[in-house]
Amino acid sequence: MTSKELLYLEDALGHEKFFQTKCNEAMNALQDEHLRSCVQQMAQKHQQIYRSLYGML
Repeated sequence: MTSKELLYLEDALGHEKFFQTKCNEAMNALQDEHLRSCVQQMAQKHQQIYRSLYGML
């Protein structure tokens, strides 16, 4: 893997971690259970993507 590819993965991992954090913040602020469930699913998807990207290292 080239250094440029590693930098891309590092950026992508940072973005996915940021998305997870924002989803968790939104989930804690939401009152509606349906919306909370949707945001929780989004957070889980970002966690899966993070793990997938991390596995490429």
